[in-house]
Amino acid sequence: MADALEGRLVTVVDGVHAWIQEDGTWWINNAGAVTGDEGTILVDTCATAERTTAFLSAVEKASGGAPIRAAVNTHLHGDHTHGNALLPETTLIVGHEETRRGILADTLLTATPPVWAPTPVWGIREHRAPTVVPDGDLTLHTGDRRVVVRHPGHPAHTAGDLVAWLPEERVLFTGDLVFHQVTPMILMGSLEGALRSLDWMADFGAEHLVPGHGPLVTGDLIDGVLDAHARYYRLVEDTARHGRREGLSPLEAARTCDLGEFAAWPDAERIVLNLHRAYADADGKEPDLVAALTDAVTFNGGPLRCGA
Repeated sequence: MADALEGRLVTVVDGVHAWIQEDGTWWINNAGAVTGDEGTILVDTCATAERTTAFLSAVEKASGGAPIRAAVNTHLHGDHTHGNALLPETTLIVGHEETRRGILADTLLTATPPVWAPTPVWGIREHRAPTVVPDGDLTLHTGDRRVVVRHPGHPAHTAGDLVAWLPEERVLFTGDLVFHQVTPMILMGSLEGALRSLDWMADFGAEHLVPGHGPLVTGDLIDGVLDAHARYYRLVEDTARHGRREGLSPLEAARTCDLGEFAAWPDAERIVLNLHRAYADADGKEPDLVAALTDAVTFNGGPLRCGA
């Protein structure tokens, strides 16, 4: 198991921190903390008890022990939500309705499939789902700080993606709408929606972008990161179009795909998962998640590398 202390609490601006975990691959996410006069608002937690405990300890130190008033879940995946179970009972957990529904239906903590190696040691047995489910934008306050929670209006990474936007500080926590220098995944979302979300995020005019995985992005680099995502999604789109025309399965189409500039991004096997989504989108149905993960393992030549 990777050392949970590999995570670093990075000051984005005064009182706003990003928890950056290297190397941002399977189950190794980023999270955040916004501290004001009335306590701290978290953005996501982590996959395991060890990693979440390290995150919470770093936040407690940086905030001078400020109480954790709320936590925003950017989407349902366990690397961002399993650690909810370790938060104080008084902490309000905010998430999209689809995130709440997905967490309540999730069985990964007690029945993890043999997809990742080594299998994550969760250290957590029960999910804790959001109890505050906004219908539209929601603004959270801690003292004078505002955290605006928004949904893009359509599926992208998942059906329930939320971002946390600090308008005064110009900081955008994107969740997994952005994977910086790591292969994106849209298996449970939408290829077309993921592309649309890039323009939506660009319109915020952020000066600091905290991705769901990978290094912090600032200033003029933000446009380049979003552009790289667009090129990757276009590659998925083109590969899916070619594969369907030639009668290839998503796995077969992935094997014909030249990843080019994206070959060096970790978790390259997600091309298979993303093609399953693209095929399903074209057919107007939902992908078979088990079949998609099985194909990804086959493409990878064995279980997917996991350092969580």
